[in-house]
Amino acid sequence: MRAFKPAVVIPVYNHPGTIARVVREAQKLRVPIYLVDDGSNEETRLAVDALAGPSVTVLRHRKNRGKGAAVSTGMRAAKKAGFTHALQVDADAQHDLAQLPAMLKLAEKFPCALICGAPEFDGSAPAARRWGRRLTNFWVAVNGLSCAFEDAMCGLRVYPLEPTVAVLENASIGERMEFDPEILVRLLWAGVRVKNVPVRVTYPEKGVSHFRAGRDNVRISFMHAKLFLLMISRLPIILWSKLFGWAPECECAKPKKLRPAPCAKPRAHAPVRSDEEAERAHRAQEAADRAQLEAERRLKDISGDSTRLGAR
Repeated sequence: MRAFKPAVVIPVYNHPGTIARVVREAQKLRVPIYLVDDGSNEETRLAVDALAGPSVTVLRHRKNRGKGAAVSTGMRAAKKAGFTHALQVDADAQHDLAQLPAMLKLAEKFPCALICGAPEFDGSAPAARRWGRRLTNFWVAVNGLSCAFEDAMCGLRVYPLEPTVAVLENASIGERMEFDPEILVRLLWAGVRVKNVPVRVTYPEKGVSHFRAGRDNVRISFMHAKLFLLMISRLPIILWSKLFGWAPECECAKPKKLRPAPCAKPRAHAPVRSDEEAERAHRAQEAADRAQLEAERRLKDISGDSTRLGAR
């Protein structure tokens, strides 16, 4: 199992008033930060440049490509640098960033799982946004063949980088606001488990939001239709992947086998298991023992019947 090595990925587009606060909160985690400027205006570019430092790497898109493209750029860079997980944090400061340590702690406990923020909205949340989320959650549950998640649109997540980057490299995923629900569905198809963390969400009065109801809802609708058709046409493959893909919750990709030193006997190591996995293994062993005892009992009965018949 690879050592847990997380990084923070923050996509930013024209958030000069909040980006510094978000980065300061992320720096409390004492992990590297990838700040991805997605073609922002001059004011935001200057604010981003002022935050660059030993623990903050600035990546840039010359033109605005979308939130999903910025997150993908940050995750690919983190994966290339040897990190195992990426904590995605939005730059608009709508989420309660006090939950960041809890999310990383849960990701360390379940390193193969996708850790998703589950928003708890206050009275500032627009009603239209709430209903839109409910509709998206419904279609993600249908297309993802799962109800394990609580919110498909939340931009506060911890991604296991190995399966996530593999999905990014092998699938055509939307690069704008449709990214969050689509990558969730794709990871569910790949067999990645989901863990949810409650997060308070506030919509400030003068907050900057780049969600455009008309344009982005059309994009999301097309995305749901595309995923539904893919799900129907690839159902056997998806079901197989969900059963035998990235299903383990506490085991990352197996490390490469190392050759033993000369004259050294390889030592067997017991696999590391979580409490849940240990309990499942215990129940499976008990069931196997019961089946073996039942088979032996029936074999004795058959042998006894054969002996009696022979005596006759």
